[in-house]
Amino acid sequence: MDPQAVEQWVERYERSWRSSGTDHLNGLFTTDATYLPSPWARPVEGLEAIAAFWDAERDGPDEEFVMAAEVVAVDGNTAVVRVSVDYGEPVTDRWRDLWVLRFVDDGRCSAFEEWPFAPEQDDGH
Repeated sequence: MDPQAVEQWVERYERSWRSSGTDHLNGLFTTDATYLPSPWARPVEGLEAIAAFWDAERDGPDEEFVMAAEVVAVDGNTAVVRVSVDYGEPVTDRWRDLWVLRFVDDGRCSAFEEWPFAPEQDDGH
C-alpha cells in the first residue's frame, strides 16, 4: 500500500457509509476481516458481522455528516489515518478518530481498528 491507495480506500469507505445496503463492503473488507470499533470493544469478526454492525450503527444513506481524513503513516500493508467526522447540520455530534488499517495485497482491509474520541469524552485527566 502507498498513501494514495489508502486515501482511495478511505474515499470508498465514506462512499459506502453514504450508500444504502452493505453489498459494497466486499470490495472494502476481506470475508474474514476484523473490525474493532474501539480499543475496548470486542472485535466484529467477518464480513457478514461487519455488514450487520454497519446497519446498526448508521442512520442510513441520508445521514448528514462531513468527514475529513489524513493518511498519517503507511508501512507495508499497515496504515494509520486521522479522521474527523461532524454529524448533523447544525453539528450535533463530533468525533476525531485514529484508524489503524491492515490490508491484503488486493487492497481490501483485513483488520480495521478505530480509536474514537468525542469532545465530551473523559480524556483520562
